[in-house]
Amino acid sequence: MIPRTAATFSPPVMEARRWLSGVHFDADRPLINVSQAAPVDPPPQAMRQAMADVALNNDDAHLYGPVLGLPELRDELAAQVSAHYAGAVEPAQAAITSGCNQAFAAAIATLCAEGDEVILPVPWYFNHKMWLDMSGVAAVPLAVGDALLPDPDHAASLITDRTRAIALVTPNNPGGVEYPEELVQAFFDLARARGIALIVDETYRDFDSRSGPPHRLFQDPDWHDTLIHLYSFSKAYRLTGHRVGAIVASEDRLTEVEKFLDTVAICPGQIGQHAALWGMQNLDSWLAGERREILARRQAIADNMHQLDAKGWKLLGLGGYFAYMSHPFEESSALLAPRLVRDAAVLTLPGTMFHPTEDPTGARHLRIAFANLDVAGIDVLFDRLTQV
Repeated sequence: MIPRTAATFSPPVMEARRWLSGVHFDADRPLINVSQAAPVDPPPQAMRQAMADVALNNDDAHLYGPVLGLPELRDELAAQVSAHYAGAVEPAQAAITSGCNQAFAAAIATLCAEGDEVILPVPWYFNHKMWLDMSGVAAVPLAVGDALLPDPDHAASLITDRTRAIALVTPNNPGGVEYPEELVQAFFDLARARGIALIVDETYRDFDSRSGPPHRLFQDPDWHDTLIHLYSFSKAYRLTGHRVGAIVASEDRLTEVEKFLDTVAICPGQIGQHAALWGMQNLDSWLAGERREILARRQAIADNMHQLDAKGWKLLGLGGYFAYMSHPFEESSALLAPRLVRDAAVLTLPGTMFHPTEDPTGARHLRIAFANLDVAGIDVLFDRLTQV
């Protein structure tokens, strides 16, 4: 037997940062870091002032709070999820977590025993795979084609008597693709028919390019018998360091979630929760501007892609915070990515970090997290990649 943490790999972003050791970057050619999907700017000034006011004037904000989160934030989240998806969510079906990763961990803890299975489309979000490894749960890879869209029929063939859930991320990390409404519905119908859960992680939903509800699962009056929905406030309101996420599920499941959260963190950070609440109530216009900016950067990726197309690169997915590409080089992306640090002053993640070790597909792929580059920075990025 081995310790739980020894059952999985090292954190990929931390591994990538080690590639910077000993590498010098000239002032006129600074590092372009497209490795991590996180805003690099702090929250807007008005939100920071609101957080400061809470810290100075709300004594309760420095104490333990409710395990499932501030009631006011749960109320607001339920109302906004209901409005966003034109569905019906009650406050008792919404809970706050210390980031979206913890929401996923809590969901798995309510679903799985050791030896159970969860189906993950590949390329997968590596933190999901890491948590399953450390939980003694088998991550069953669901291969996708060049369109990066998983096939429900293929997923159905992978379901066994140990399968407890299918986990989807849309807009996808790492692929960037936005899953069509009909595809999400097909996975929901499959999960319900087979008596398993469908976990839908929509961390990047605020930057979806589509208008209207991205799916209609919450319009089903019995959505809670199958759906576990995950969300993060980190990207929308630049609250990454405050670790505020959410889980929407049945009341019975949240009763089980509460056990997990109480033993791990007792409660989410209070000041971050107050910030999320303030943001949801006051920053609609600001967030719309953030979405427009991300969509402009996404368009800049598409507009520049012809430069790499001519050199044998291929854009496989684009959306949310990500561009997912295949490269034309003979070497594996596991070697190419560190070389790009040295040769191009670009830090990105190889596709091998998003695939099973026995799957050769990831050796052809790179993930570009473009959200911390402006349009001019994206132009520079492409200029450097074309010179490799």
